[in-house]
Amino acid sequence: MSVICDVHADEVLDSRGNPTLKVYVETEMEVGTFTVPSGASTGKKEALELRDGDKKRYGGKGVLKAVKNVNDEIAQCIKGMEITEQTEIDRAMIDLDGTENKSNLGANAIVGVSLACARTASKELDIPLYFYLGGLSASLLPIPMFNVMNGGKHADNNIDFQEFMIMPVGAESFREALRMSSEVFQVLKGILKEKGMFSGVGDEGGFAPNLFSYEEPLKLMSEAVEKAGYKLDKDIVFALDPAASSFYSDNHYTIGKEKLTSSEMIDVYKEIVNNYPVVSIEDGLAEDDWDGWAKLTEDLGDEIQLVGDDIFVTNIKLLEKGIDEEVANAILIKPNQIGTLTETLFTIRLAMDEGYGVVISHRSGETDDTFIADLAVAMNTGMIKTGSVCRGERIVKYNRLMDIERGLGKRGQYPTW
Repeated sequence: MSVICDVHADEVLDSRGNPTLKVYVETEMEVGTFTVPSGASTGKKEALELRDGDKKRYGGKGVLKAVKNVNDEIAQCIKGMEITEQTEIDRAMIDLDGTENKSNLGANAIVGVSLACARTASKELDIPLYFYLGGLSASLLPIPMFNVMNGGKHADNNIDFQEFMIMPVGAESFREALRMSSEVFQVLKGILKEKGMFSGVGDEGGFAPNLFSYEEPLKLMSEAVEKAGYKLDKDIVFALDPAASSFYSDNHYTIGKEKLTSSEMIDVYKEIVNNYPVVSIEDGLAEDDWDGWAKLTEDLGDEIQLVGDDIFVTNIKLLEKGIDEEVANAILIKPNQIGTLTETLFTIRLAMDEGYGVVISHRSGETDDTFIADLAVAMNTGMIKTGSVCRGERIVKYNRLMDIERGLGKRGQYPTW
């Protein structure tokens, strides 16, 4: 295999119009890239996204420092390394940074290089990225968790919960899952218009009307599913991402004008699960509320999937703590939360070994990069969360998954729930 002969980055824009990095890694034979996403709803313990802080450029959100770190220190560090030595490349960057949260070089700089290296290697071997990462066992297409209604930090409306999602569990293929969900999405748009509600979309492509309770989106979604000709709880089920850290303070959760304890918040979820086909709740409680998470898992963990995002932030140490304390039964995986591909894969493998579900995820500030689509298939996670059936930066991932399904042919499988 070739060695790395050049590494460089440019400042580009993400789906929210904010700066991010596009990283290029070159060998004598190929060039691979990765364009780094950015989150709005972020966990406190995520690896640090390095921003310039210069208010005269992009309101302080520029990434020229991270670009310089790629072009100078990181490039000097990994030039000459063999492109397939992913673990060694990632370890070299971690050691070069020298901090726990990658605050020296920036996790956005490091993850850009790490994932670009994997893509370059797959191109040089002339094999699909999912096959390079997962080998012959890579065959499972993911059930998509389509974001159809937005609130919280992802929309300028008054819905407290951040994401309301549909999951096409009754589909027989990924292509059919995409069609079913698109049909429901378009019907939902029509319903909102008929009711005189705002039908514009939030950061991740879900509709963002002003509604006055967390139940209203679920009612509208139920109506849309049935009007589209599908059966609730058989063809399509629901998932939630309340992003509870965003409405948690002083040991209480504020929903509308109500202040709720952890136990009262859990009771809300029990009522929702009893009344609607909700099979997965992500970040139902805050990242600092470990005792509450343990009770939530005890009360609902045998009934539904409980996904930890902010509480785990793709960090293997935090996942180990969750396993020890019996917190959650699934984990959300975002490579830029931890900063390297190697660390991401280690976290996925531990989760799977311990029986935790794994959901590969995008960020709210996305790019047209499709890496996570390949990652979901490579690791056979069976679930992906990458936004609505709307907005180009989301659709490109779904189109990539259809390409992968076509390439897998008879080897490809769509999961049952």
